[in-house]
Amino acid sequence: MFDVKKIRNDFPMFKNNEYMQGKKMVYFDNANTSFKPQQVIDAISEYYSKYSCNTHRGDYNLSDLSDKKFEESRKVIADFINAKKTEVCFTSGASMGLNVIAYGYQKFLTKDDEILLTEAEHASNVLPWFKVAETVGCKISYIPLNEKGKLTPENLEKSITKNTKVVSVAHVTNVLGYVNDVKELAKVAHKHNVLFVCDGAQSVPHMKIDVKDLDVDFMVFSGHKCIGPTGIGVLYGKYELLDKLDPLMMGGGMNTKFDMCGDVGYLLPPLKFEAGTQNVAGAFGLAAAIKYLESIGMDNISKYECELKEYAVKRLIEEVPEIKIYNPEIDGGIITFNYKGVHAQDMATLLASYGICVRSGEHCAKLLHNLLGTDATVRASLYFYNTKEEVDAFVEACKKGSDFLDAFFA
Repeated sequence: MFDVKKIRNDFPMFKNNEYMQGKKMVYFDNANTSFKPQQVIDAISEYYSKYSCNTHRGDYNLSDLSDKKFEESRKVIADFINAKKTEVCFTSGASMGLNVIAYGYQKFLTKDDEILLTEAEHASNVLPWFKVAETVGCKISYIPLNEKGKLTPENLEKSITKNTKVVSVAHVTNVLGYVNDVKELAKVAHKHNVLFVCDGAQSVPHMKIDVKDLDVDFMVFSGHKCIGPTGIGVLYGKYELLDKLDPLMMGGGMNTKFDMCGDVGYLLPPLKFEAGTQNVAGAFGLAAAIKYLESIGMDNISKYECELKEYAVKRLIEEVPEIKIYNPEIDGGIITFNYKGVHAQDMATLLASYGICVRSGEHCAKLLHNLLGTDATVRASLYFYNTKEEVDAFVEACKKGSDFLDAFFA
């Protein structure tokens, strides 16, 4: 196992607490975004101080060096998820990746077809498909979740019809945090010749991912959730599927030709999906983030987060009976809860008054409230740089839940 205290020294945010008004910061909002180690910051700075030119444009040495470093970053990312380099497309994040898939695949759909989602999906995995349904006239249907709010292969099997063409679901849901059995779900989908799309935004930062073993057709994730920069993400797709997909964005760098008659030729994937100037600094930073995660070990990260979550849940259940935890049994770092009689936002404000950073609301999963029976929850999300001491501070602050009004008048 790794040394958490030593790791925290790599993260400048743990040293910059001047905005906390004298309180010690406990950052439990990692499902939203993660802190960045100095190694990632240095990689971004390296681009601007040593390269600072565009990629795939120049015929001079500096541009060539930038090209090589950019493509090296792509290779680092491809190896991380066990993909081919030609199957990794840079995007601005998971949201863009899902939009690229939905837009690009809609030409294969008709008004008689069906797209399957679940009520637990993030807006980024719902709204693009809503737009496809509106454009094409096809149907959106929902796979029932079990009594705990988890997607099972059995329920997917029961939901697929002769009209189902796409299944698009999260590997780990961002509110309840369940790890869906993507490998089995993909088997079920492929048995019926259905496209399987996986939102990996909450899984890639926390566990070892092998896209070949999982056999997903597409997977997306964001850099900023896995200690990388904002504004950079990855779309993985099986090459033969990427080759058939229409690009969402058009512009320089992604075409081989175009003429006055409108005849356009595209480059092969992944460049076909990378119109215009790319976030080169972001790619450098994301590669550095992945190298950092690999140096710790994804299995080590997963194990530690589960232990930390179990410790937190045990203390909350035993010591704060007023709290209802919606997902006490999940394997991962997401704890979603409410304090009896206190609105989620008020509870989050109270926790903030003690220096505890959590998120409240619907968490961009606006279809889930029917299952949960509430319109808002508090979400504490842990990562490998969090500590038991921080969990202790969090639990002690939760005990003050009935004093939430104090946070407003302090």
